[in-house]
Amino acid sequence: MIRRRLARDEYVEGVLRGDRTILSRAITLIESLHAEDIELAQDVLEQCLPYSGDSIRVGITGVPGAGKSSLIEVLGAYLTVQRNEKVAVLAVDPSSQVSRGSILGDKTRMETLANDDRAFIRPSPSGGSLGGVARRTRETMLLCEAAGYRNVLVETVGVGQSETAVRSMVDFFLLLMLAGAGDELQGIKRGIVEMTDLIAFNKADGDNRAKAEAARREYESALHLFSSAGTGWTPRVTTCSARLREGIAEIWDAVLEHNAWLTSTGQLAGFRQRQVKSWMYELIEQALRDEFMNHPGVRDKLPGYEQDVLAGRLSPFRAARRLIQVYTENPL
Repeated sequence: MIRRRLARDEYVEGVLRGDRTILSRAITLIESLHAEDIELAQDVLEQCLPYSGDSIRVGITGVPGAGKSSLIEVLGAYLTVQRNEKVAVLAVDPSSQVSRGSILGDKTRMETLANDDRAFIRPSPSGGSLGGVARRTRETMLLCEAAGYRNVLVETVGVGQSETAVRSMVDFFLLLMLAGAGDELQGIKRGIVEMTDLIAFNKADGDNRAKAEAARREYESALHLFSSAGTGWTPRVTTCSARLREGIAEIWDAVLEHNAWLTSTGQLAGFRQRQVKSWMYELIEQALRDEFMNHPGVRDKLPGYEQDVLAGRLSPFRAARRLIQVYTENPL
């Protein structure tokens, strides 16, 4: 049975009272690519926007196998149980190149946290978007804040050159790593290390505890080689074990200390201004790309030009230029 689309006020009122079912439906609405949903989604966001922004936004990324999901579940439980606070987890799954759907599934990776009434988990396929985050991650974050979630954790797909977009939408950036998985100082992108506020070596337990501590010391002494983010905050390096639930409180203490630092120095307001500005330009780029790709002339010419490029009959530069001419010289 297809559920009816709610009215704008039903979405807004449901989100503001923290109704998790309506919050989920509102997020589905803003993720929709159907033309009839887009205007309604914008209206819902406009109404919820004044109630957003009052949260701690944390981005979490890391090398494959570092245990991001396990760490996030334990950290989420620490917030809900130990601190009696609400937490929203935006877990971005990699998308299948065949089906465009989520590869890792829905909430199967965080079953315990998913059953906590003070937690809200929203898994979304990345849809092939750059930045390691889903297409509507910013909007989802704002709806969660309007619903009363004062801690928002954004789990990115992984670590890669293009996966730094999360930095533009969060206040605190946590990089999760493993000791003994290779040359730690060379095995991670320098640009990501330069943006991090805290590096945590996970799985620091059992036989790996000594390796994790050695890696922590090595990184701590090497961080001075990287340029400062300009905030005056000195990046930290720590160890933790999601399995043993060790080092979790220390990670969140660092998040709170960083938030207090940004607030006391007046930099948090600047962070939020840059996030809003980045959001605006991201929306412009998305809208222009969608309009370009849906232009009848572009849709008609694109397959042929694509084949010409693949066959070497036309350079990518010239093909792109011709398609742009089709778009600009034939306005809708």
